[in-house]
Amino acid sequence: MTKLSTLLNLSSGFIPNLWDITLIYLISNLYPGGVEVSKVIHGESKTFEDEVVKSNIPVFVDFWAEWCAPCRAITPILEQLASDFEGKVKVVKINIDENPDLAQNYGVQAIPTLLIFKNGQTVDRIVGAAQKSHYADKLQTVIGN
Repeated sequence: MTKLSTLLNLSSGFIPNLWDITLIYLISNLYPGGVEVSKVIHGESKTFEDEVVKSNIPVFVDFWAEWCAPCRAITPILEQLASDFEGKVKVVKINIDENPDLAQNYGVQAIPTLLIFKNGQTVDRIVGAAQKSHYADKLQTVIGN
C-alpha cells in the first residue's frame, strides 16, 4: 500500500485538510494498485491550436456536451483509445457549450462529432456514437499501421 505521506507529497508545501487526508486514505485502500489518470485531454479554444493544430501526432477530437447522453456513453471508449494509442494519437475532448467558437469553426451541427486531425488538417469526421472498433479502425488508417 502507498504511504499517505507519498500520496500527499508533503515535501511540496501542500498542507492537507482532514477531508483531503480522509479521501486519499479511502482511495488508497479501495484501489491499492493505484488510480489510473486519464490520458484524455480536455481542450478549449485558447489551447486548441497548440494541442490539435500544431500537434506532431494525429489528434482525435471529440466535440461533446455534458447533457448529451451519447457523448457520455462514448467517454469510456475514448479513455480506452487514449491508452491504446498512447504516443501515436492524442485524444482531446472539446465541450461545445464552453467553446462554441470551435464547434462553429469546424461545422459541428450534431454531437458527438469526432474529428481526426493530421498535420493540422481535418482528415476524417464521424458524427454520432459508434463502437470502439469503428474508431480504432479509423485511427489505424490515419496512423498507417
